[in-house]
Amino acid sequence: MRRILGLFFLSSAILSSAIGLVACEFGDQTAAPVAPPPPPAVGVAPVVEREITPQMEFVGRVEAIDAVDLIARVNGFLTERTFAEGAMVKAGDLLFRIEPEPFEANVVARRADVERTTATLTNARLQRERLEPLIERGGATRAQLDAAVAAEQEARAARDSAQAALQRAEIELSYTEIHAPFDGRIGRVAFPVGAVVGPTSGPLARLVRIDPVFVNIPVNDRTMLAVRRMEDSDEQFLPYVRLADGSMLEEPGRFEFFDPEVDQTTDTVRVRASFDNASEVLLPGQFVTLVAKSAEPEMAIVVPQIAVQQDQAGRLVLVVNAENQVELARVELGARVDTDWVITSGLQLGQQVIVEGVQKARPGMRVQPSPATLYEED
Repeated sequence: MRRILGLFFLSSAILSSAIGLVACEFGDQTAAPVAPPPPPAVGVAPVVEREITPQMEFVGRVEAIDAVDLIARVNGFLTERTFAEGAMVKAGDLLFRIEPEPFEANVVARRADVERTTATLTNARLQRERLEPLIERGGATRAQLDAAVAAEQEARAARDSAQAALQRAEIELSYTEIHAPFDGRIGRVAFPVGAVVGPTSGPLARLVRIDPVFVNIPVNDRTMLAVRRMEDSDEQFLPYVRLADGSMLEEPGRFEFFDPEVDQTTDTVRVRASFDNASEVLLPGQFVTLVAKSAEPEMAIVVPQIAVQQDQAGRLVLVVNAENQVELARVELGARVDTDWVITSGLQLGQQVIVEGVQKARPGMRVQPSPATLYEED
């Protein structure tokens, strides 16, 4: 019994001590004042003015200036092919030959027809000439002369028909040789030597002019006015091509054509530029970015692209004022230049815009600005 009472008093003492310690700790926490959190740190960059080259970017497709399917215009056996698939050929080069012998024989036959009808015409003319003086002396009747004149006319018509047939036969003979109509690269051959080909058999091969090439761009209604100003302005704009890997062709092209009307199905204007392509980097059907750059640089106000945000009302940036408070500024953007946006309105030189920690800043709050680290590295 004594042992039980001793354990009871010991447990009570331990419990009382623990409650006292907890109460002391709780009392200390509630008594300490709570310090306000410091303003969030943000990285800022100044609004600056720099020399830029005004430019516009469009997605375009490369198009061959000349491309043609080579088709046999007469029926016959394909007897010769003079090139390797994928080779470059020159204008006038012989590409295919179709069996010429049947067409040569036809030319000989048609030439004989011309000779025969020419002889008939000569005889008819002589007959008419003999009858004409006899009419005055009564040695021939008017009916005989009329018949001679008609015979001469029929002979002349037969001779003309024979000459036309000869010309057609010679044209068909020329069709047995297929020559390159322009310089270009020839593609895959569809028929082997020995195959029967003709106008309905389909293309024998396709020839494409690789140098130079066109780049066609559809300009939507948003940039249509800018394109028209580019066309009418004294300021010269030159087209450049950016490839899929981000590299730019060194040599600019030339604007060749502006469509005089808007395509009603797409609400776009078609613009075409031509580019020299001796290296054959550009291939017809390829998508590229066409960058229209001004030939003369100019000064413009710019901010880093990362500073620009967008909401339902438009584009905006967050500015830190002299009291380190955040202000919202609505901006109008111009062209994108490298990693910057050109600002056409809404900001002034020297203002500090937030480029790091944007998600922590709200208009009206106080912040701790410091130069953005990405600019310190520069």
